[in-house]
Amino acid sequence: MTAAVVRLGVTGGIGSGKSTVCNVLAGRGVPIVDADAISRACTAPGGPALPAIARVFGDAVFEAPGLLNRDALRALVFDQPQARAQLQALLHPLIAAEIENQAALAAASKPPCIAFDIPLLVESARWRPILDKVLVVDCQAQTQIDRVMQRSGLTAQDVQKIMAAQSSRAARLQCADYVLFNESVTIDAIGQQLGAIFPFLEISSRHWKNSA
Repeated sequence: MTAAVVRLGVTGGIGSGKSTVCNVLAGRGVPIVDADAISRACTAPGGPALPAIARVFGDAVFEAPGLLNRDALRALVFDQPQARAQLQALLHPLIAAEIENQAALAAASKPPCIAFDIPLLVESARWRPILDKVLVVDCQAQTQIDRVMQRSGLTAQDVQKIMAAQSSRAARLQCADYVLFNESVTIDAIGQQLGAIFPFLEISSRHWKNSA
């Protein structure tokens, strides 16, 4: 009997290193379904979410017709919880449908696991029921701030505002089946932690590809 594909949700706060962990998984042969990339595609020029965004938020969040001003929209939704809820109500059904489409394509090759990179997994009740396990990438709050400031040029206050709009660290940890603590560790150390976790997901080491 063929084992079912394990659907692994990977999440973490901004700056936690979640994308790095997903890159390590991808390097070892695990298909990644990236909710952030899908969300960006939905709001890119010609994206399916743009008409609804224009209808709800108006021209103020557009640089030109059909060209979203991401900075303006981000500022709006972080300052106004109601606007954030409206945007999520527009985006989540589109994102969920494309996630399932990509997951079905990935499952066709019968991998032992598909990883779903979902930044807002804890914030939305729609994700947990469709996943078998959840891996939370965790680190100290100051580490998150330092990493995001270094890569993006945002101020500490800006990063803290983003963090405040996300679920708390405690809420993410409560949702976790597994935790990868990504505090000043190397890529090799991340791989070692993943290697310790995956036997419990019943994924045989023979399925892994060697990392480049």
